[in-house]
Amino acid sequence: MIKEIVLATENRHKEEEIKSILKDLDIEIVPMTSFPDYPTMIEEGATLEENASNKARKVAEFFKKWTIADDSGLEVDYLNGRPGIYSARYAGENCSYDDNNKKLLAELRDVPEEKRTANFRTVVAVASPAGRLFLADGKIFGTIKKHTAGTAGFGYDPVFYVPEYEKTFAELGCEIKNSLSHRAKALQKVKKIIKSLSNSQLSF
Repeated sequence: MIKEIVLATENRHKEEEIKSILKDLDIEIVPMTSFPDYPTMIEEGATLEENASNKARKVAEFFKKWTIADDSGLEVDYLNGRPGIYSARYAGENCSYDDNNKKLLAELRDVPEEKRTANFRTVVAVASPAGRLFLADGKIFGTIKKHTAGTAGFGYDPVFYVPEYEKTFAELGCEIKNSLSHRAKALQKVKKIIKSLSNSQLSF
């Protein structure tokens, strides 16, 4: 039975979002930052899958506890999939969310609406202390606005427009976003994985 799982992220906004989506699980979600020491997270993988897997395994081995880690990326078709795995640091190391959005909008300044298609993709890894690994992914399609809109959310939420709702993620608000986002879709699969593992008699 899994009673506790460590969340491998230093991003407070992501931590809050993941804990909110997984709140109905009968498991304590413990941020790794709540421990006095924790390993440094370095994303050196070539894919979202590699980054999520490496982070989850590293933290699971360090704390000897089940661990969840994710990696997410905004993939813009006109930019051949950029920023992708570099989404968090698109404007450079230690850049702000605003820096990233400004760079993205500048690159798409003269691009017409019909060519501003994009998707958000998330891969979530669940790792056991013994090295077992389970992956889940989620994706949502949309377009990139020509200007920011909305104040909720974080990251690229103010520029990622969801046609079905005619609003950006930042305009939708956290409750609606967390019901349909790329991360929400991946974490719904994670819920099934965790419930299955908790009901299993196998040792992981």
